[in-house]
Amino acid sequence: SQVHEFKVEMTCGGCAATVERVLGKLGDKVEKININVEDRTVTVTSNLSPEELMEQMRKTGKTVTYVGVKK
Repeated sequence: SQVHEFKVEMTCGGCAATVERVLGKLGDKVEKININVEDRTVTVTSNLSPEELMEQMRKTGKTVTYVGVKK
């Protein structure tokens, strides 16, 4: 699996919780989620493609941008 980094328009802890909840619906396809509201970054450890992860996060109604794979 790879660690994918995304920029997500988040302004508060509630936003972060929403992102975490929608990613949680992917179950064991997502190994780890790390959210930083101040930097507006979300890193996801997963076997899924960045497109699939972005599609899922867009269900929050937030703007999501793919940054890249973290080494």
